[in-house]
Amino acid sequence: MGALQSLPGHPEYVDLAEKTGFSYQQIGVLHKRFKRLSHNEETLLREHFSKIPDLECNPIRSQITEAFFDRRNFRQNGEGTVEEIGFEEFLVVMSHFRPPSLHMTEEQRESVRRNKLRFLFNMHDTDNDGTITLEEYRHVVEELLSLSGTLEKDTAKSIADAAMLEVASISMGHMEPDEFYEGITFEHFLRLLNGFEIESRMNVRFLNMDATTLCK
Repeated sequence: MGALQSLPGHPEYVDLAEKTGFSYQQIGVLHKRFKRLSHNEETLLREHFSKIPDLECNPIRSQITEAFFDRRNFRQNGEGTVEEIGFEEFLVVMSHFRPPSLHMTEEQRESVRRNKLRFLFNMHDTDNDGTITLEEYRHVVEELLSLSGTLEKDTAKSIADAAMLEVASISMGHMEPDEFYEGITFEHFLRLLNGFEIESRMNVRFLNMDATTLCK
């Protein structure tokens, strides 16, 4: 976690530091950004995220925004979404984007990896049914491809369909053309991304900050 420096007047930072891994100083910086984004209110709404310049051109901006209001991402066994979030929820979600500490044990690093993949899975599992369906995956891929400006929507849709069927064959084995694919579970998702180094790559750059700089 790094050395924590006391910030007088903010005893609540102790608990937040333990919960998120951010230092007192980092929490202070994020709190200022939170207050600026919320116009000094105690909670953030979705509309506040629409005013972040660095998110405007992000092809999955809607998924990133929704991640902050998804109870699964800041509350154990949480379900559904909320209309507004306080600073603690904001901070917990931001902590998913922190790269792992160099001093972590192998067990701690594996826990970080699993948490990051769960967060990524939740972003795609938009209806919270425990699987990523063709429609959910297609929506993300279509958005990524069509916003590039080089592909027509139908072409993007075809690529998304092909990509999902490839994922299905990897996770479920050979599929016949008339078989119905229900989607991949989180355990399948873990196997699909086995060997992919996500721990330090999964970061977010907005609010005039880079989350990768918040744990050095």
